[in-house]
Amino acid sequence: MNHLMLLMHRWAGLVMAGFLVMSGLTGAVISWDHELDDFLNPHLTHVTSQGPTIPILDLVKTIESRDPRAQVTFIPLAHEAGDSLVFGVDSRVDPQTGRLYELGYNQVFIDPVTGRELGRREWGAVWPVTKETFVSFLYRLHYTLHLPELWGIDRWGIWLMGGIAILWALDCFVGLYLTLPNRMSKETVHAHPSWWMRWKPSWMVKLSGTLRRINFDLHRAFGLWAWGLLFMLAFTAFSLNLYREMFYPLMSLVSEVTPSPFDVREPSDKHHPIVPVVGYESILDRARQEGLQRGWEEPLGEIFYNQEFGIYGVSFFHPGDDHGAAGVGPSALYFDGSDGRYLGDRRPWKGTAADIFVQAQFPMHSGRILGLPGRILVSFLGLGTAVLSVTGVIIWWRKHGAYSRRAQRQADHLNLIPTG
Repeated sequence: MNHLMLLMHRWAGLVMAGFLVMSGLTGAVISWDHELDDFLNPHLTHVTSQGPTIPILDLVKTIESRDPRAQVTFIPLAHEAGDSLVFGVDSRVDPQTGRLYELGYNQVFIDPVTGRELGRREWGAVWPVTKETFVSFLYRLHYTLHLPELWGIDRWGIWLMGGIAILWALDCFVGLYLTLPNRMSKETVHAHPSWWMRWKPSWMVKLSGTLRRINFDLHRAFGLWAWGLLFMLAFTAFSLNLYREMFYPLMSLVSEVTPSPFDVREPSDKHHPIVPVVGYESILDRARQEGLQRGWEEPLGEIFYNQEFGIYGVSFFHPGDDHGAAGVGPSALYFDGSDGRYLGDRRPWKGTAADIFVQAQFPMHSGRILGLPGRILVSFLGLGTAVLSVTGVIIWWRKHGAYSRRAQRQADHLNLIPTG
């Protein structure tokens, strides 16, 4: 049994190693995505102008008039003094080709006082990687690998990383099993220390040992001390990447999950987006009324329109608090883009046990569920995941080299035996 588990752990580790090194290192960085982006790009994110701000929907009209190929699909409504406004845009359909225009950008930065455009960028651009796109490049690399669209499907990278996450979660149990002390016979167990005393060395790193021994101890001990957190990262990576494909259907089988409007609709074809009939102004009015009826004290924070599903989403939060309670996100209302009817809502930490578990996936994966300490912890776990993968490959490489040398010596010995 141990031999089979060792083989499974070895080959699973070799398959995952490169992916986990990449995702661990990028995860350690993107825990601080907003802070790093602000540091690298103050010319986009900060403004010095003072005075009354221009009405937000007037800014939307200005952006779309500057480039008729673009449609604003994300509008920030909660503004902090000294910060720019970041609008999200999507392409309209080119009537000549029937396909989406190639804009080359999906974010526009605006000075809310003067209306001046500070810059444009494509969030998640593959190339070129500049300081303006560096953070978003790492973010998308972390969970998509930037794999290109193939056969009209652009989710290959997401599916691949979701599969790696499943393998990682299963391998966590295999690795744990391999650290357990061997079972002993009744005749010999009395002459040896207790089960815990035999397992205790697996939790320790013998710094006085050889480099080979330190590498092995580090691989085993870190895997044990961080086991629960590593499994949490693997599981939440699976749930986030394969939410529609696997996680939501599986959760629905074992518990009652309240579906969101996005769960009950099929997305449209990329080049045939659903054009909204009802505009932003009408949706915002309806959202304000719904919020007042519910007694929500938070102001309107942002509004977006999803062209794939034809759904508006309106979030409620105070400026700077868009991650909401424990990082789970703000309260939100959803409306149909064709007639403006109310479709549902989202309340942080509300609903069935399954609903709350689903909501907790991103806060746990990002560490935001514990605030600043959680983000620091996730950064260390990302670095540790990379170290765990590298030390595992080194263990395999040295054993593989030893096997190869032994086989060569045996072959040489056979060649020296006279025949005939």
